[in-house]
Parts: sequence; structure tokens; C-alpha cells
Amino acid sequence: MRYSALAYRLPRPLRRHILYFETGIEDAVAALARALPAGARVLDAGAGEGKYARHFARQRYCGVDLAVGDAAWDYSRLDAVADLSALPFRTGTFDAVLNIVTMEHLREPGSALAEMARVAAPGASLLVAAPHEWEVHQAPHDYFRFTRHGLVYLLEKAGWEAVEVRAAGGYFRLLARRLLNGLQFFAGGWRWLGFIPAAILLVPPALLLPFLDFLDRERNFTVAYICTAKRGQTHFPNSENASVPFLERNSWTELS
Repeated sequence: MRYSALAYRLPRPLRRHILYFETGIEDAVAALARALPAGARVLDAGAGEGKYARHFARQRYCGVDLAVGDAAWDYSRLDAVADLSALPFRTGTFDAVLNIVTMEHLREPGSALAEMARVAAPGASLLVAAPHEWEVHQAPHDYFRFTRHGLVYLLEKAGWEAVEVRAAGGYFRLLARRLLNGLQFFAGGWRWLGFIPAAILLVPPALLLPFLDFLDRERNFTVAYICTAKRGQTHFPNSENASVPFLERNSWTELS
């Protein structure tokens, strides 16, 4: 059982209280979309099912994914199926890039960030959300976890200038999330008999603990980080991958 599936059905204030990281991502994506002019080219690198496309109705959104992460997902709305370390676009194509909860699934995250920098125009914005303390998911394609210092290192080495690296909550929000994660062990078969007692035990403290999160000022205990960066002025030669056809229906073929 994924408690987040239930949490998304709750009233928005309570959902924001429980899914602090997820709502933080939504806020960051929405803010990026508002800041971009109409017609700006936006690359969602690791788009999955394209859940953030709706934020970019005024812009030219392009969703790319390797389409191997979750067998239950519908990847049919992707604009391109491609390895993020070998993107099929010309240098300097995009005005903004998203990489949301994807870096941990990349065998070479530094190479992928450099490739995103290559296809981004100088001064382009990058929004990254990456886990720090998160359970294994989408196995076996789950390789890394990141500290704020590691993220800054990877970004700068790849040609990005880090603007902000913000922790998605601190120790008490992390602990609350882990308590709610415990409900998954009481799903299925006879274990459902223990679900209500477990919920009575785990849910009340999980709802109260986030109110103590102000005590963790250093935020060294966190679920994840939300990062913003700007593309530097580093020159990238055009990649040989830029001329590789990927999907005939893709509206971006004129840029590849």
C-alpha cells in the first residue's frame, strides 16, 4: 500500500501537511511555469507519464523518458523515448529543463546533467528534485541518493550554476513520513487485520510531528531536495545524437 495514494484524496490543506515534498514540487513547477514567457521551450527530462505537462499550457512542453521505470505507467504521451545521457536535440534548444525525482534512476547522473546543460540555452532555468532519504523504488533502476553538497557538485561540474538547494522538510517531517510508510506492512491477506490498530498507533504522531519541524534548523535529516539552477555560459559542441530520429509523431523533429 502507498499511503500517498490515499493522501492525494484528502482536502488540500491536509494533503499539503502530509505530502510536503510532493506539494513542494508542484509549487516549484508552477512557479517556474509562471516565470517563463509564452512559447518558451521546456524539456521535462524524465517525464514519466507527463504529470507536469499541464503547468506549461502557454509554453512548448517536451516530455522525454527512457520508459523503463514503472511497468504500470502509460508512456504513450511522451514526445521522445531517449536516454537522458544522449538527448536527441540540438545544443541550446530549451529555455527551461525539469528533472523531477529522476536522478536516482540514472546510472550516470552527472553525464545526464551535462547533456541537459548542452540542450539548454545559456541562462536557461533548471529545476531538480532529488531524494536524500527515500525507500528503494522502481527497482532495479534505483541507484543513488543525494546530499545537498553532492547535488551542488554535480550541477556545477555539468555546467549549471546552483541558485538554491532547499531541503523538503527536516527530521520531524522525515520521521512522520516513515511512520506513515509503516502502514504498507499491514496490507494484503491476513495482515489487514492489523491495519486499523497500526493506523491508530502510527497516524496520530505522524500528523503531529511536522509541527516540530522548526526545531531542525540545519535540515540534515530530510526526505529530499528541491534545487534550482541556471545554465552557465559554457560552450557545448552540438552532439552527434541531435540528428538521430526518435519518434515520427514528435512535434520537435524540426529541432533535432
